[in-house]
Amino acid sequence: MAKNILDSLSRVKKPDVVLSVRDIKKIFMEGGQPLHVLTGGGFDLSRGEIVALVGPSGSGKSTLLQCVGLLDKPTSGSILISSVPVHQMDDLARTNVRREKLGFVYQRHNLLSDFTALENVMMPMLANGVVEQDAAARALKLLKAVNVDHRASHLPGEMSGGEQQRVAVARALANNPEIILADEPTGSLDPAHASAVFDLLLGIVRKNKMAMLFVTHDMNLAARADRRITIADGIVNKL
Repeated sequence: MAKNILDSLSRVKKPDVVLSVRDIKKIFMEGGQPLHVLTGGGFDLSRGEIVALVGPSGSGKSTLLQCVGLLDKPTSGSILISSVPVHQMDDLARTNVRREKLGFVYQRHNLLSDFTALENVMMPMLANGVVEQDAAARALKLLKAVNVDHRASHLPGEMSGGEQQRVAVARALANNPEIILADEPTGSLDPAHASAVFDLLLGIVRKNKMAMLFVTHDMNLAARADRRITIADGIVNKL
């Protein structure tokens, strides 16, 4: 009987962890004095899971996102993406992982003003070595998926805020990332547009079984995540 139970347990499918953070610490120097922003803790993020990162202003949420997004290095601790220890990589290797594994959505759309919506979405693919014709075809499909394909030839200044943020979502999906990192992705939009863009983002992430970690101050948005992570006194706590 005991053997049968153990055999059954061994066949239970374990979550496919795509991001693992352990004992993460980040210290900045300010006026010659150390500023301890992150002081420990960690979490796992599994494929298909959507997690909200919450905490008071200045608690280190954006710093944590910068570290797991490989835009900054932690002072100590470990970060693994698909079981690979990325915190030990040099800048070139980190850039390659960031291009292939991660997609970013920021509070502001950060689109390049001199390029069309289509060209903005193409750029991550071109940087990743995709030929221009294939990049254009995929970019148009992504713009259609976020309901702004009719704006493909428009510059950012010719689009509304909601439309620009939809283009930013399409750009984040350009290289079919495993993980979406979003920092207040609807924070610059009015409530109606914010709800529509967030609905769209969640729908695409769930449909494609991606993982998503998003920072928010809006507890209504946080409640729609599968679970929450908090930062308090610099400690990253999983709930």
